[in-house]
Amino acid sequence: MNISRAAKLAGVNVETIRYYQRRGLVAVPAKPIGSHRRYSLDVVERIRFIKRAQAWGFSLDEISLLLQPAREVQCAQVQELVQEKIQTLHSQMRDLGRMVAGLESLLEQCRGQPGCAQCPLRGDALCLAPGAA
Repeated sequence: MNISRAAKLAGVNVETIRYYQRRGLVAVPAKPIGSHRRYSLDVVERIRFIKRAQAWGFSLDEISLLLQPAREVQCAQVQELVQEKIQTLHSQMRDLGRMVAGLESLLEQCRGQPGCAQCPLRGDALCLAPGAA
């Protein structure tokens, strides 16, 4: 299939495939003389994996490690990378929980102020109190 078809099946645009090729995440297929490069379903699956790994929070550099053949990267390295990602995500969830609690507290303080006179969230043009202009 051509690059446009591969991109459509993978759910990305053509430039994403080209970028992944420049980064070494996806191989550039040979180009037959007088013809277009042909992409296999394996390339589409590889791109789908990259997109899933990005959704899990892995950077392209980390994904590059995940894509290495088993003979080049030990399972322990991959497991360590995944464990670090899990710890990072747990830390981010704790931080987000604190942020939500802080914002909820500020919102309650804001709602308690008539007309936003003492609103802790008020900037030059910001007030979250109900009915504030």
